[in-house]
Amino acid sequence: MSNLLDKLFERTKLNRRLHWTTIASEKTLLAVIGCLTVLASIDYVWDMFQAMSITLPDLFMLFIYAEIIGMIGAFYSTNRIPVTLPIIIAMTALCRLIVMQSKDMEPTILLAEAGAVLILSAAAYLMSLKDKISLKKLEETDN
Repeated sequence: MSNLLDKLFERTKLNRRLHWTTIASEKTLLAVIGCLTVLASIDYVWDMFQAMSITLPDLFMLFIYAEIIGMIGAFYSTNRIPVTLPIIIAMTALCRLIVMQSKDMEPTILLAEAGAVLILSAAAYLMSLKDKISLKKLEETDN
């Protein structure tokens, strides 16, 4: 069984030749997501302009769009997506939900959503520590 798994995950010439398809499809999908996010944000701003009203949930939504575009930009500049960015987007989305629905919401649901924001913020903090520790290790190996 172990030999079969080793053979299956072995880096063969075929795997190396097909690796570009993964990279190309990932970059293409992120470009599509970026373009659609820009279009969605333009549509959202247009709706706010027509309504002649800007509310706090609207600002949260625009912030989410900006974070998604920033995450895609970070991927194109570093070829990796920092894990903290999707966590921050999730926190912003939960805050938007709390602001929009807090008047009509059960207190226990409000507490659960606030707890989720707290857990996500702790996760983002831990992930930022991981990056700092990784950078320290890299500096130590360079010296």
